[in-house]
Amino acid sequence: MKPLQIIAAPSILGLKPNGVEKLPAALRKAGLLPAIYKTKNGYTEMPDLNAGFNPERDEDTLLLNGPGIAAFALRLADTLTPLYDTYFPLVLGGDCSILLGPALSLKQRGRYGLVHVDAHADFYQPSASTLGEVADMDLAIVSGRGPAVISDINSMSPYVPDEDIVQIGQRDMEEAERYGSRDIRDTTILRFDMDFIRRHSINTALQKTVAYMEQSAVQGFWIHFDADVLSDDMMPAVEYRLPGGLTQEEATLAIRTLSQHPKAMGMTVTIYNPLLDDDGKAGNVLTAILNEGLA
Repeated sequence: MKPLQIIAAPSILGLKPNGVEKLPAALRKAGLLPAIYKTKNGYTEMPDLNAGFNPERDEDTLLLNGPGIAAFALRLADTLTPLYDTYFPLVLGGDCSILLGPALSLKQRGRYGLVHVDAHADFYQPSASTLGEVADMDLAIVSGRGPAVISDINSMSPYVPDEDIVQIGQRDMEEAERYGSRDIRDTTILRFDMDFIRRHSINTALQKTVAYMEQSAVQGFWIHFDADVLSDDMMPAVEYRLPGGLTQEEATLAIRTLSQHPKAMGMTVTIYNPLLDDDGKAGNVLTAILNEGLA
């Protein structure tokens, strides 16, 4: 594994200014990878592009902040592009819309896959999304579905084709169906939902994921880790809670297995909200998972 570089990218453009923008500072305070912050090139903070947040949906696309998200994605892609040959970027959100940045930067580089570790499939279309938040449609967007303003930046859609994507940990199938979301099961995306994990183990899902990426023609893959994939008992500090989820040991194993693979290019961490974590316990658990998984 290459040396880590931490990038703070606390965008709230795909959600709302509810506290997720405080994720990078909160995890640093909780003791996230302290040695990395001390190195000369260990930490980069993205410019604040949240000032243009608009709480109103665009009438044509039904999105919140589509142009702003596109601008943030381009800025983050430019930040990441020169790092890959030397570093393993750990990008701290913010909301899930930050995934567009690494997806776009890697598409510019070649053919790269995505391992999407999230309790939600994030496969909504704008018309089914109750608020137009790109945080609930990021996987749809990076796979080429959705308004061109964010799904086809620089005419590069899809950033990651379905056959190069693995989704791990989904447990919102009933909710997504109730709201009329696209069904990820109707695609060729490889899926290991929580039912599969409980029947067969997280290790089985991870080994199948690794084998899939090794057999693929992708040059590498990005890891997206949404904090709400964790068990709701230990990670209640997220916007859209669901019962169940990964244990601390399962999540640590997932990050360790994926991040230490030779094809792993970097990782995003999103959605943990320190303002919903009064005693800091959830942040401490997430920090421990990242410290051990990325050690």
